[in-house]
Amino acid sequence: MHNLNKISNNIWEIPATGEMNVPVHIYSSDSLIETIDPGVINQGKNVSTLPGVVNKVSVMPDGHWGYGFPIGGVAAMDVDEGVISPGGIGFDINCGMRLIQTNLTYDDVKPKIKELVDALYEAVPTGVGVKGTLSITQKQFDEIMLSGVDWVIENGYGWDRDKQFMEEQGTIKGARPDLISRKARGRGINQLGTLGSGNHFLEVQVAHKENIHDPETAAAFGIDTDQQVVVMVHCGSRGFGHQVASEHLVKFLDSMPKHGIKVKDKELAAAPVKSKEGEEYFASMAAAANMAFANRAIIMHRTREVFEKVFGQDAESLGMNLTYDVCHNIAKFEKHTVNGEKREVLVHRKGATRAFEPNHSDLAPKYKKYGQPVIIGGSMETGSYILAGTHNSMHQAFGSCAHGSGRVMSRSKAKKQVNGEELQKSMLERGIYVRGASFKGLAEEAGLAYKDISDVVKACDEGDLARPIVQLRPIGNIKG
Repeated sequence: MHNLNKISNNIWEIPATGEMNVPVHIYSSDSLIETIDPGVINQGKNVSTLPGVVNKVSVMPDGHWGYGFPIGGVAAMDVDEGVISPGGIGFDINCGMRLIQTNLTYDDVKPKIKELVDALYEAVPTGVGVKGTLSITQKQFDEIMLSGVDWVIENGYGWDRDKQFMEEQGTIKGARPDLISRKARGRGINQLGTLGSGNHFLEVQVAHKENIHDPETAAAFGIDTDQQVVVMVHCGSRGFGHQVASEHLVKFLDSMPKHGIKVKDKELAAAPVKSKEGEEYFASMAAAANMAFANRAIIMHRTREVFEKVFGQDAESLGMNLTYDVCHNIAKFEKHTVNGEKREVLVHRKGATRAFEPNHSDLAPKYKKYGQPVIIGGSMETGSYILAGTHNSMHQAFGSCAHGSGRVMSRSKAKKQVNGEELQKSMLERGIYVRGASFKGLAEEAGLAYKDISDVVKACDEGDLARPIVQLRPIGNIKG
């Protein structure tokens, strides 16, 4: 199928031929590979032709067609010969996941689930173009772009200990707010603490004992009680990141001839990592990524406030600690072993989650024995998973794993097949109370529009990218 060679369990290869510099590896089960969009194959091959790409291009089990790069795509670039491409990061820069623990159980929450979800819906603005409840100055926005979650904690919207449980401790270094345009600033300054639209969500979930695959690791990740309630957040830099990416794509299209760069698809517009254009994009991307870290942190703060109000206890007493916050639309300088040599590369992860191995220096001490928590969000009907990074993930895909279940149906098709109001009623009958900005938006996010999350996780496990720790079932959700 599509000239794919199965080279090992759950790994399919497109050999490097023609203009390809490296092969493409697709991590997928026998059943999932049959559903893969031919466009994903073509996009993976196109990415493999980029200058300076190292070792291989990887496509995760949730891979589907995207802008330039496939969503679920991972590519590492040589820092001297390689390029940086906004298409390999995505428009929603540092879209990511955050998991919040509680010491509440399903029995505690079930009688209050409507009150809780309604209160979360009021506290966390959702939908296209919504403004946040936090009013800040341009100077403060500069500080957020520079320091990410540090500003949030210093200003009382987070706890000191939260920081150690975030990728890069909640700050991508090298941001330059001076590069951010007035238009981008205008789109970002009022969006802190907002969820956005599409597949973004804030979900109340339950960990049932029978769905805990590794009790020891789950306990280390803060999940140690049958029917324990947790909260998952999925969002990013909103319109701010979109504007940053759009502006630099235009600049790259103009500058590529000067650098002698030709791409198979203009959506792969790129600049050398060590060029003025490339360095300025990275610095602007870092500013947007730091805004996204701050955005998720403020949403967590609002979530803590809501739980305090609904349950009459402070967030500390409710055990509302952070398990992890991880990016899945980002490019970062990391050290990886390539052909037996440790070297620095620029890893593009687009719709792919970092999945670092046990004992990695970037992990919090309490996680070193187990590997990095990997948060994979499913559809609002099916639930999500927490996995842990493995030693082999470092060699397979530059320490990367899937980020979600992956769409198999367009939004327009889903809206034709699903009635949002009926879906909301059906979910309530199944014990899931969902609030959304519109019924059309709910229809777009129906479970049938996505791959089976369990199939995706199984492919990650059998491909040795990450091992499953616990499956989480939804009971309440707010959607944009």
